[in-house]
Amino acid sequence: MTRIKLSKISTAPPEKSDKETTKAATKVFIEELDELQNLLYAQHKHSVLVILQGMDASGKDGAVRNVLGQMNPLGVRVYPFKAPTQDELDHDFLWRVHAHVPAKGMIHVFNRSHYEDVLVQRVHKWVDEKTIQKRMGAINDFEKLLTEHNSTHILKFYLHVSREEQARRLQERTEDPRKMWKYNANDQKEALLWKQYRNAYEDVFEHCSYVPWHIVPADHNWYKEYLVAKTLRDILKKLKMKYPAIKQK
Repeated sequence: MTRIKLSKISTAPPEKSDKETTKAATKVFIEELDELQNLLYAQHKHSVLVILQGMDASGKDGAVRNVLGQMNPLGVRVYPFKAPTQDELDHDFLWRVHAHVPAKGMIHVFNRSHYEDVLVQRVHKWVDEKTIQKRMGAINDFEKLLTEHNSTHILKFYLHVSREEQARRLQERTEDPRKMWKYNANDQKEALLWKQYRNAYEDVFEHCSYVPWHIVPADHNWYKEYLVAKTLRDILKKLKMKYPAIKQK
């Protein structure tokens, strides 16, 4: 596939986008998602895995809260993947992830994911390049297993935020009492590795593409949420689901 160059993709909405019109459309999508998720749960034939990746402060938590947080919690689970524990490190890198993939009827959301093991560890050179290449191959096999053998539909979103907007949001965490709980001194250090992370992401887009990536402009939350909601709504509608009838004895 043609290599995706993030520097060539805008982090802002298209110029003609209208904020209020877009927000109104998002509200409609979210209302549709409530019914579609209920159908998914009732029919019990498919599952959905939503993967959210992006630089620090790209808006992953907001996407979870404002799009997926509106659905029935019986059918939605969210898993944030932090630094692995010692027990997790003692297993293969997909062990902790595979335990949380969705069963039929469920939507699971990974706030960060198995991709951290070919991003963070690569940027910090905690593993060698040969290991990274093997892991990317394993990721493709893993996603192929889910899609082909468990009717899991995978949506992979990269929330594409600009360096300037990231800096503004990280600074906001030091000033806004409602956001101070998100502050992590290490985020500023990671931000200095912007170029290395961007290169690592572009490599992931190229080599882990069995399931395609959605590059979502994320400088404006209203547009980011619109695209995430629309993409999820569209894939659920394509399943043409129906409520099961009463089973005859």
